[in-house]
Amino acid sequence: MGKRLRKLKKIRLHREGTATLILGFIAFAALNALVYYWAGSNCPMASYIFLGITGIIYLIVVNFFRCPIRHYEDDDTDGLIIAPADGKVVVIEEVEEPDYFHDRRLMISIFMSPLNVHANWYPVDGVVTKVTHDNGKFHRAFLPKASTDNERSMVVIETPDGKEVMVRQIAGAMARRIVTYAKPGDESFIDE
Repeated sequence: MGKRLRKLKKIRLHREGTATLILGFIAFAALNALVYYWAGSNCPMASYIFLGITGIIYLIVVNFFRCPIRHYEDDDTDGLIIAPADGKVVVIEEVEEPDYFHDRRLMISIFMSPLNVHANWYPVDGVVTKVTHDNGKFHRAFLPKASTDNERSMVVIETPDGKEVMVRQIAGAMARRIVTYAKPGDESFIDE
């Protein structure tokens, strides 16, 4: 039990999710109280099933806002690019990049499902040189037009050896917003 308790103490929740989690807990508690009051004496199994369903939904929302501490085991991160997000790599291809580089670049796309943690990290060590945020629509993230029409942010990081890496976040129909804390001049570290 001691190991599990230590693990639970290490769980962090992102500050952007605080209000959602508190209001969600209150709403789920109120709904469960109403269902228990309405069906509890006549059909207690219905209230237990409802409690189970709302409990699972709430745990999915908690997981969405989890902000685990990521540590890279190797001391030497020079020249490495580490995945900045949980999820599934869905595309690796060379594309024309029209917003910043204006030439062909390698694009690696990671799709984050509602079951993935939605915090992102810096993929390289370096200095943030550019940050932009564009408001947009909220098409489903897997649609091709989502990458150009949806709300998105861009962070460009210059590595110690002078190479630039761009990280772009694109909001989908579910997450619906992007909050970027990076500012030009910030130092980025993989182990952050």
